[in-house]
Amino acid sequence: MSKRESAKYKIDRRLGENIWGRPKSPVNKREYGPGQHGQRRKGKLSDFGLQLRAKQKLKGHYGDVSEKQFRKVYEEANRRKGDTSENLIGLLESRLDAVVYRAKFVPTIFAARQFVNHGHVNVNGKRTNIGSYRCKPGDLIEVREKSKQLVIVLESVGLAERDVPDYIEADHNKMTATFARVPGLSDVPFAVQMEPNLVVEFYSR
Repeated sequence: MSKRESAKYKIDRRLGENIWGRPKSPVNKREYGPGQHGQRRKGKLSDFGLQLRAKQKLKGHYGDVSEKQFRKVYEEANRRKGDTSENLIGLLESRLDAVVYRAKFVPTIFAARQFVNHGHVNVNGKRTNIGSYRCKPGDLIEVREKSKQLVIVLESVGLAERDVPDYIEADHNKMTATFARVPGLSDVPFAVQMEPNLVVEFYSR
């Protein structure tokens, strides 16, 4: 099972946004947070609060990545040449679970991590069961032969609520996807506005 401390819809409600754009999200009906005090929390956020919220939103979108893991990704993005916030998005989108999710082999990022962990995916012909495995441009990701007829895969491929982005070349007949290139922020089909620049500010305080 994928490790997650809080249900995905609780993340939505805590942040007050439908961060995956899913039609079933309770935020579509209730924009306030969960719990008895949820409706009261509508004050103006400080700079720190905005930065923290941006970090929680980005972490949540990629399946509530652990703080330790997320910080390691930020530190690598910071070490690389170029814009740190663009590097951060590129590294997060290069995760195997993110590629499996973007390719529409599964309906949610949480399902993608579990799908990878359970050994349903090959990368360049080799079974790979680590969700945080970093894909490189040109890598071929495929659903293993015995897993192609799983209900979750067949249903997800038919979902109309999201499209496969152009940096992933997916073939749903063969259940394969090629990670064509590392995307920038403007290439990623986030359902809500992400602010990786605020995440960079949060960590560089």
